[in-house]
Amino acid sequence: MNDKKLHIDPAALFLMLGLIGLVLFYIWPFTLSLWYSLLDKPVKGSFVGLNNFIELFHNKSYLMGLKNTLLFIGVSVPLGMILSLLVALLIHRVKRHKKLFTLVFLIPLVIPSGSMVFFWKALFLNEGYVNALLNFIGLNGVNWLETSAALYIILLIFLWKNLGYNMVLFMAGIHNIPKEYYEAAAVDGANAFQTFFRITLHCLTPMTVLVVIMSIINSFKVFKEIYLITGSYPHESIYMLQHFMNNMFYSLNYQKLTTATCILVLIITLMVQFLFRFERRAVE
Repeated sequence: MNDKKLHIDPAALFLMLGLIGLVLFYIWPFTLSLWYSLLDKPVKGSFVGLNNFIELFHNKSYLMGLKNTLLFIGVSVPLGMILSLLVALLIHRVKRHKKLFTLVFLIPLVIPSGSMVFFWKALFLNEGYVNALLNFIGLNGVNWLETSAALYIILLIFLWKNLGYNMVLFMAGIHNIPKEYYEAAAVDGANAFQTFFRITLHCLTPMTVLVVIMSIINSFKVFKEIYLITGSYPHESIYMLQHFMNNMFYSLNYQKLTTATCILVLIITLMVQFLFRFERRAVE
């Protein structure tokens, strides 16, 4: 009788390990969060259906965080994409020192958050360098981080930090566009405006969708910089969803925390699905 050895495909083993990690660290915690959002308390709680969701949409702090988060995404993502695409096109046309210019825009990605926060606080605190410069030229200083101007500061930080990442993605997409397309357009007499919209922008559609998704994800990460600069309760113009969830975690209000988490996951899922459908239709 021949012994049969059990053969395990290495590829299947790696996929299985990844699946186990996905279930343990993502799907299972989210399932628990969804279940807790339907209870009135985490321990021996009673099922209350959608009451937690209804109460959450009557919470002023949550509504303020939701509004500010959506506003920030709606402004930062398009602006960041336009600027990064513009920089990518300019660097693509540069003949000399292309790597040097690329490296300059990638430097913010490797600067630690603590050092970066120290730099921005040194600029925009009441006794910072910007107010010192305003006072030097005879103007009154601005309380940048305690007024609505804080939103513009955070927007500037977001663009400064993520411009290089998006730029590299666009440069990769531009590099993969066949040169024959541009040669054919030149033969047909297409101008620069037509070439950009009908060739460059159209061929960059898949990369543009990827940049949008990554920009939305990175826009949620801006909470780290806001928290390090202003703390748990910043000016109301930069009070984000993550502030609300972070404060609910510290107060052990798991119902509001898990409910807000489920809504956030739903919003991100709908955004990503819309972008994928847009990409498929654009490509077709």
